[in-house]
Amino acid sequence: MVTRRLLPIQCIGVITATLFIGLCAGRFAVDPSDIFSAIQKLPSVLTSLILTGLVPDDLSQEDRVILLIRFPRLLTALIVGAGLTVSGAVYQGVFRNPLVSPDILGVASGCMFGAAMGLVLPGSSWLMVQILAFVCGLFAACAAMFMAKRFGSNSLLLMIMTGIIVGSIFGSGLTMLKALADPYGELPAIVFWLMGSLSVSSWSTVAQLAIPVVIGYGLIHALRYRLNVLCLGDQQSRSLGIEPTRLRLVLIVISSFIVASCVATVGQVAWIGLVVPHMVRTFTGADNMRLIPISTAVGALFLLLADSVARASFTMEIPIGVVTSLVGAPLFAFLLFRFRQGGTD
Repeated sequence: MVTRRLLPIQCIGVITATLFIGLCAGRFAVDPSDIFSAIQKLPSVLTSLILTGLVPDDLSQEDRVILLIRFPRLLTALIVGAGLTVSGAVYQGVFRNPLVSPDILGVASGCMFGAAMGLVLPGSSWLMVQILAFVCGLFAACAAMFMAKRFGSNSLLLMIMTGIIVGSIFGSGLTMLKALADPYGELPAIVFWLMGSLSVSSWSTVAQLAIPVVIGYGLIHALRYRLNVLCLGDQQSRSLGIEPTRLRLVLIVISSFIVASCVATVGQVAWIGLVVPHMVRTFTGADNMRLIPISTAVGALFLLLADSVARASFTMEIPIGVVTSLVGAPLFAFLLFRFRQGGTD
């Protein structure tokens, strides 16, 4: 019991230590003492970026690597990992299925289609790619929920089926865009984006990600107890004064908003929203009062470690989605094997 109570503090300590190691890791060698001196300059650097949009001229090469490249990239990894994981935990609670992932309503497919469309359109910028990916991701989730409602049923299974339909439609559109794209310019850009990457991270990326993820997490954190009640079933929820349909819609919208923000910024990062909540649930149980904050911290740590591996393992950078898939798939297989062994013993 003492260990479980201290688990959130332990997660924060491990994240801080991993963040420090991540600042040192990379092809450009950085001395640990340089990190402390660079951190002291962070307030002035951020103030200059906010007020003038310019970087101070007195920064050394080490300061620029730490403050302008690695630090915002690691913070982006923390925010994306936390956002995708908390969304996965919410989806698994709402659908009462630990095998549900955040893209069950076609959000990721919509984001990928929107990003590919932005990369193919003439004259589009990186900001336009992110906007199109975000809008298409939210549109996919809304379309899946609208279709389920038009079919005249609030069944969770029907909502999953409409999500599969919407995801398939956007997946077909993505395939068509890849077929029409320029094979020497646009197609490689689409493929690289689909694999997920944190290489374009900056302080503006941190700011635009932190706002939706922090607000979304705050709302989900406040609704943790209601999510516990929702997991008991609709009849029990109504007997306790909670309208399950309305609460389910609110949680899905918030989670889809977080997923769309993350995927639109860094591309597809597979498995983390499925594996991490499922793994944490084996230690904390199904109580969302504990599952939500702890899985969020573990998801942030997981992606932070994955990004450090992607940057420092080889001479070229590995896409972050490849690393999460290589780690997440075997880990999920192990969890399923352990679950089956526990069920048969």
